[in-house]
Parts: sequence; C-alpha cells; structure tokens
Amino acid sequence: MLKNGLNFLKSVSVFSSMIVLSKEQDTYKDKGARRNLVNELKAKGIVDSKVLEAIGTVPRHLFIHKDFRSHAYQDKAFPIGNGQTISQPYTVAFQTQVLHIEKGDSVLEIGTGSGYQAAVLAWLGARLVSIERQKDLYLKTSKLLANLGFEVECLLGDGSLGHYQQGPFDKIIVTAGAPRIPQALVDQLKPGGIMIIPVGDEKEQLMHSLIKKSNGELEVIPLHKFRFVPLIGEQAW
Repeated sequence: MLKNGLNFLKSVSVFSSMIVLSKEQDTYKDKGARRNLVNELKAKGIVDSKVLEAIGTVPRHLFIHKDFRSHAYQDKAFPIGNGQTISQPYTVAFQTQVLHIEKGDSVLEIGTGSGYQAAVLAWLGARLVSIERQKDLYLKTSKLLANLGFEVECLLGDGSLGHYQQGPFDKIIVTAGAPRIPQALVDQLKPGGIMIIPVGDEKEQLMHSLIKKSNGELEVIPLHKFRFVPLIGEQAW
C-alpha cells in the first residue's frame, strides 16, 4: 500500500464559493422546483434553516446527466456512472443537518461522487477536503465544483484511510456504506468532533452519529436506515 494510502493524491483547490450561473444554466423552472423540494424536505423532518437554504440554492440538476434534468428535484437517487449514484436530497439534507456545520469547520468527506453533497457543505462554509476513489468521477467532479465556484479540495485516493496530512477534522461525513467504522477516520476526528457514517451490509445500512469525547471515547448514536453504495478500501469492503 502507499503510505497512508494517499502518497500520490491529486488535488484541486477552488478559491471562491460564489455560484454564478446563466439563465440557461439555472432557469426559473429549476428555482421553482428547488422551492418545492425544500417544502418536501420540511415535511419529511428537515428543520435546519441553513441546510434548507443550501438545498434551495445549490443547482442539483448540474450534478447529474442532462437527461435527468426534469427529474433533478425529485427526492430520488440517480446513477452517475462508475456504479455510483447521487444521493437523494433527503439523504444529503439529513446527513448535513446531523453534522451541525459551522462556518469555518474543517470537514472531511469520504466519497465525492457527483459533488452535490460537497457543494452543499461548501455553501454552508465548511473548509472541505473530499476524497474519491474513482478516477473518472474525481476528474469530472473536481472540474465541475471548480467551474461552479465552490471552495473544495478534491483528492483521489482510498477514503477509508482518510487524509492524515490535513487532519484532525472537526467533522467527517461518509457517503458510502461501510461494514464497520474505520479506525483511521476515528483517529482523524478532533475531540468534540462529529462523524456521520452509514454502517451495515451492502444492501442496507444504519446511519450512525459519532461524537468524540475529550478522552478519546466515542458516543455512538444510531439514527435511521439508508441505502448507500459500498465503501471500498483498505478499512472497508
């Protein structure tokens, strides 16, 4: 294995979190669909006003294939290639809400995927490092996030090992189903920090919120069941 599994990571940095879109890229219809989605998420229990504002602002239709544009604001997951999916908006909103993002938080995301979750976190002011193992997705998504003006550092590597070079982190979010909680990620979480991770088999996982106490012990809070693609790596599947 490479040292820490990440010796040859490639990175891209973006220096502005301002979204600048033309009327063709983000139409009145798109904006109206986002408002409807926000109302749907409210009805499903998402109460954090900043998370709802992020969902109502970030153009999800730009993170999926153009053929799905008319369905982009349905609360559904869609394939994005490489055996991966863009999570349904409720899942993105739920994980984000439970993370309790504060502006300036250092956040590690495991599984960049489409970049939609990363965009929501960046919009909320997270100082985000996001790791993707699929090279094609890494290249496509890192370019998209940069073009949209989101401040995200995208890395290519084994997310189950985290990124020791920039840790420890205030928050860690895992967007793929793990068979167990990777110790490498626990080690990279600051005291008082929060990790959100789905744990289970390859068909269904139970979302867990982990709070690291000052003595290093973990408070593990089981939440709801979800379905994610598997987390692949040295400390995963």
